[in-house]
Amino acid sequence: MHELSLCEGILQILEEQSRTQGFIQVHRVCLEIGALASVEPEALRFHFDVVTQGTLAEGSHLEIVTVPAQAWCLPCGEKVSVGQYFDACPQCGSRQLQVIAGEELRIQQLEVE
Repeated sequence: MHELSLCEGILQILEEQSRTQGFIQVHRVCLEIGALASVEPEALRFHFDVVTQGTLAEGSHLEIVTVPAQAWCLPCGEKVSVGQYFDACPQCGSRQLQVIAGEELRIQQLEVE
């Protein structure tokens, strides 16, 4: 249930940006979440609504964009899609993969006033 602490961190970022950028209300938050980030989107949405009550982000829409997991295969040099850590390369069968996408958790865009 680390989604609660993630939402608290997101709110902290929103409050800091509000002070530096001068906005007073958040209408929409768009997050990029990698497929390997171990984040449950529905739990994140639930906790976001709870954490933002009474704040500048209360009632804002949380949009989640899932980033597919991709890796680079060291032996064959191919960029491949993976479903989880330690998957084998679909091209050569090697497990020597370096993840290059899918671990993200970042605020991609805000709609504010």
